[in-house]
Amino acid sequence: MTGPVALLDEAGYRLLPALLQAGHLDEVAESLEPWLQGAVGSRNLLTQPQCRNMAAQLKARLVEADLLNPASVAVQCTLFDKTADRNWLVALHQDTSIPVSASPPDAALPVSIKEGEPYVQPPVDVLESLLAVRVHLDDCGVDAGPLRVVPGSHRAGRLGDAEARALRDLHGEVTCTAARGDALAMRPLLLHASSRARTPVRRRVLHFLFGPARLPHGLVWNFTEP
Repeated sequence: MTGPVALLDEAGYRLLPALLQAGHLDEVAESLEPWLQGAVGSRNLLTQPQCRNMAAQLKARLVEADLLNPASVAVQCTLFDKTADRNWLVALHQDTSIPVSASPPDAALPVSIKEGEPYVQPPVDVLESLLAVRVHLDDCGVDAGPLRVVPGSHRAGRLGDAEARALRDLHGEVTCTAARGDALAMRPLLLHASSRARTPVRRRVLHFLFGPARLPHGLVWNFTEP
């Protein structure tokens, strides 16, 4: 198979140029400023009307591009707001936690509380069913702390730190620069990292997560948006 989903699943990521228009980006960004009040970001933005509207637009475009199952729903929206004053790095990792409505029936599944909401590390089959989409509200060049990914690493399952570093050393990294309005679709198990920005520019990214409406293993999403 060489369709869009097959190509995405081969590398674990795909850049989608100019997916959203500037006017819509401005509207969403302005709506978030007073709500965040200078915070570096938030994981719970799917409760905000403008983010729900963007999620609906993203879903329509992804379904049209054969990158997303029409039955999928948006389950999370996170803002990362990197500035000269709030300039951080992110070590090599996979995204292995999802927002759920309560502690899972299986007590062996790790649970943590983030911004007052429960998150669980589900079995790998759940993570493999998800698609993350990072929408760039600003240009992100090589000096702005862009995401770096290890192509194909999502196919190795959940990895420990030593395994992750070994896989990166074996396959190398790709730097994912992007223009304003571009989106990066990626599988959550894809190994990724980012450095501190080298220039004092703002780099805002809205990170959406899409998945099946119903989860296995007795898990229930904390919030969904059709």
